[in-house]
Amino acid sequence: MSVPGVRCDDHRRRWDVREFERKASDRIENLRSVKKKTNTTDESDDDDDNDDDDEKQKQRKSDEKKIARTLLQARECKVDLESRLGKSVIVTKATAPSDAGGYYCNVCDCIVKDSINFLDHINGKKHQRNMGMSMRVERSNVDQVRKRIELNKAKQNEVEKEYNFDERMKELKEEEEKMKAQRRDKKKDGKKRKLEEYQSTNDNDNGVEDDMAAVMGFSGFGSSKK
Repeated sequence: MSVPGVRCDDHRRRWDVREFERKASDRIENLRSVKKKTNTTDESDDDDDNDDDDEKQKQRKSDEKKIARTLLQARECKVDLESRLGKSVIVTKATAPSDAGGYYCNVCDCIVKDSINFLDHINGKKHQRNMGMSMRVERSNVDQVRKRIELNKAKQNEVEKEYNFDERMKELKEEEEKMKAQRRDKKKDGKKRKLEEYQSTNDNDNGVEDDMAAVMGFSGFGSSKK
């Protein structure tokens, strides 16, 4: 690019500073315009997202109003946590979820691997909602509180069964006599068994001696003393 005010015999390279300043300013303006456009589009997208969230919340609230849930109630049945302890089960692809390893919740159709998490699950919000109950508890009124207080007082005023010392000592003596009788029977059985074993060994030894005497031509191996 030819620069005015420069000799033709000067072979050094020269740059038009004004031209490059103009190009730089144009580039900066283009970048600013692009940023403004992106910001405006993002704001419009955010507004759309907020509108969608508000609509979802309104719809969720309307659905909750439509579903009438009962108040939280006490569990009537006992939770079975110990019936399958220490048992081995073969689990295959065809095994039903209720028969597989872990604790199965038939309300939520899920399996929990340990008892602590299973209790947390059945006491949780999701399980109670599937049961048709909310997490709100019925608030007791004054009459219910008074009845509960009277019931507790009646339990405290109940006369406990008196402890009879003589009857307890009699029961202990009977138990001791039973234990002694069992020990005597065991000792008798042991002595009888040992006697039978001893007699059977003696009979076998006598039979062997008679056979040996007959082979050798003796009448017996008894002593000659009379």
